[in-house]
Amino acid sequence: MIQKILYRVEDTILISLLSLMISMAVAQIVLRNLFGSGIVWGDVLVRILVLWIGLVGAMAASRKGNHICIDVLTRYLPERVSYVTDGVVNLFTAVICAIVTWHSFQFVRMESEYGGNAFAQVPTWVCESVIPFAFAVIALRYFILSLTSFRQWGQTRRPSE
Repeated sequence: MIQKILYRVEDTILISLLSLMISMAVAQIVLRNLFGSGIVWGDVLVRILVLWIGLVGAMAASRKGNHICIDVLTRYLPERVSYVTDGVVNLFTAVICAIVTWHSFQFVRMESEYGGNAFAQVPTWVCESVIPFAFAVIALRYFILSLTSFRQWGQTRRPSE
C-alpha cells in the first residue's frame, strides 16, 4: 500500500517535471519568435529539469530492476545460478550507487558552502540536490533486489533433492 503511494508520488513528480520542461521550452520558443526575447533564466531551468527528469526517471526504472542491463549470459544459465548472478549484479549496482550517493552528497555540500545561484535566486545546491537523493533511492532499491534474488536462490530446490 505504502509502496504504491510512493510510486504514484514519484510518477506524479516525473509527469509534473516533464510538463513544466515542455511548457517552458515552448514558452521560450514562442516568446523568442513572436516578441524577440524570452525568459532570461528559462534555458537554465530547462537544463536543470532535464537533469531532474533523467534522475527521477532512473529512480522509476529501478523500481523492479528495469534499468539498462546486459543479460545475454543469464538467459542461458540454469534458474538457480541465474538468481545468484542477478543477486551479485544487483548488489554491485547498489554499492556503486551508494558510492555515487556519498560523493554527490559531498559535491552538493560544497556547492551549498560556495553559495552560488543557478537562476532566479535559486541556489545551485538546491538544483543539484536531486543527484544524491536519486542515487540513494536507486542504491536502496537495488540492495533490496539483490536480497530478493538471494532469497529466491535459497528457496529453489537443488537438483539432487
